[in-house]
Amino acid sequence: MEELLRTNDPVLISFLESLLDEARIAHFIADGNMSILEGSLAMIPRRVLVDSDQIIKARRIVTDAGLGHELPAERPTGE
Repeated sequence: MEELLRTNDPVLISFLESLLDEARIAHFIADGNMSILEGSLAMIPRRVLVDSDQIIKARRIVTDAGLGHELPAERPTGE
């Protein structure tokens, strides 16, 4: 799996999950339970991970939804 983006915004994560579900893109929210350890301060961003073979499609969906500014810069191939 590859990281699509990371954020502390639970509304954004919920919206992304909805978009990815609708597009049938497998995804996982990593670090979602870290609030127990950090005391619910939202200091540790949650990471939205998608299957490697779906990352391009997922990035396009996020961009088409007007959230391209939330995406990190693409990494060169091989990193």
